[in-house]
Amino acid sequence: EAGIRPVMITGDHAATASAIARDLGILTGDGKAITGAELDRMDQTELVKNIYQYQVFARVSPEHKVRIVRAFQKRGEVVAMTGDGVNDAPALKAADIGCAMGLSGTDVAKAAADLILTDDNFATIVAAVREGRGIYSNIKKTIHFLISCNIGEILTIFVSFLLGLPTPLLAIQLLWVNLVTDSLPALALGVDPIGGDVMKRPPAPRTEGVFSGGMGYHIAVEGCLIGALSLLAYSIGRVFFDPDPSSPVIGRTMAFAVLSLSQVVHTFNMRSQSSVLRVGLLSNKKLLGAAAACIVLQLGVIIVAPLAQVFKTAQLSQTQWGIVAALAVVPLVVVELEKLLGGYGKKLRRPQAALDNR
Repeated sequence: EAGIRPVMITGDHAATASAIARDLGILTGDGKAITGAELDRMDQTELVKNIYQYQVFARVSPEHKVRIVRAFQKRGEVVAMTGDGVNDAPALKAADIGCAMGLSGTDVAKAAADLILTDDNFATIVAAVREGRGIYSNIKKTIHFLISCNIGEILTIFVSFLLGLPTPLLAIQLLWVNLVTDSLPALALGVDPIGGDVMKRPPAPRTEGVFSGGMGYHIAVEGCLIGALSLLAYSIGRVFFDPDPSSPVIGRTMAFAVLSLSQVVHTFNMRSQSSVLRVGLLSNKKLLGAAAACIVLQLGVIIVAPLAQVFKTAQLSQTQWGIVAALAVVPLVVVELEKLLGGYGKKLRRPQAALDNR
């Protein structure tokens, strides 16, 4: 289900290996078993060409194991190799991830490996893959969130500069956004619980960049959306509520509030390519805590008079707060609609291989 293809490499007889492999579900369908003697009669080019036909490799030598690893790698696969003996060390070293047995494994095998299974349990590799995919997913979520939010901040300042408008955000306000409403939710995203479907997705190809699969496009669009909402709040406040448009304190405060709060709301879009309702609002309590803390702190620098003087903000009326709240939730509504329509983060990936030495 995880898109990982187990292959058996053994020194046992081909008939014995095939029977066990078929019982385990490794040897299926039109899969074949091949022996070391047959490998000797096959050059590396031919092995690379036919490598996917074989699911069992029997009566093999250390040299054969390295050839098998190299053949899968030549086809662009990421290869994990398990082993415990001295004769496994060359293949463990050649593999992308060498997995040695911690209990029964020799010191040579452990030294050549990247990963040591302290319980000698093959299922531990599955748990490690799940953890690794979860970490990688959370890193991508955090990058996505931070860059999209920073694009919004840059556009807010840059567009107002091009239009010759008074600056919509002061330096201290930008610093506040970066230190508080960017950092706390990003840290909470970094420890987001691993999704239930993470082991049902195909692996990412080794050539895939961090911004692939439409992530770069979404970052740009969402950043522009956040920036546009902030500018809209600034324009509404400056035109309709500020007595002096050349000194737009209310407009600046509304832009400041919308920029900060929309980023907090946008954090929940990052959690999954599925709807936030399907993921569950309560499944990451750290994120809820970070969002609540950001909202309270943001309200504090606007409502509390001493802090308002420091941050050069104005008291907002109920109408103005209503506009701020409506604009702040727009990123969540827009992305949820995109997810509902099925256009968010579709990816096509092909499975990768893992080798299991028994």
